[in-house]
Amino acid sequence: MEMPFDASGHEESDEALLAACGRGDARAARFLTLRFTPRAFGYAAQLLGDRAEAEDVAQEAMLRLWRIAPDWRAGEAKVTTWLYRVVTNLCTDRLRRRRGERLDTIPEPEDGAPPAELRLLQAARAEALTAGLSGLPERQRQAVILRHLEGLSNPAIAEIMEISTEAVESLTARGKRALAAGLVVRRKELGFEDD
Repeated sequence: MEMPFDASGHEESDEALLAACGRGDARAARFLTLRFTPRAFGYAAQLLGDRAEAEDVAQEAMLRLWRIAPDWRAGEAKVTTWLYRVVTNLCTDRLRRRRGERLDTIPEPEDGAPPAELRLLQAARAEALTAGLSGLPERQRQAVILRHLEGLSNPAIAEIMEISTEAVESLTARGKRALAAGLVVRRKELGFEDD
């Protein structure tokens, strides 16, 4: 699916999409749904501890957003602020209704955290990566972190480090090789065994 871009190629703002939705633009409504429903659902799930209820809340919040779209007054509030406030209120209402329920009828909230073994493995991997990065020469470490942890492009890194793009490519390639060589002895320990 194509992304919502304006005529200049920039991603359309939340407010621009909401205004278009208010004018009946189905494409804008679709993009608003794709942009905001996961946020509304995730936030509601955290507040309620119940995925089914969170889905209901996210749907209701999006319906309210679509209904308010024609009357939206730009500049008064951010769309995300308004949406989070609606989700908060809907969840608060649901939690108040729950108070009248017996405790043993309320399902246990989902933890959402990964199992302990996975958390330990992730911590070990993060520690190994940190140790491996600290062993790299400074410029290689900077280039690898900017490229692979911060997600910057090679031209952006070149500008930051005041070097050529080719030098960035060389630094990141050498840094990755050095990291791989240093971590190869810990493959099994870090859960990277060959299947």
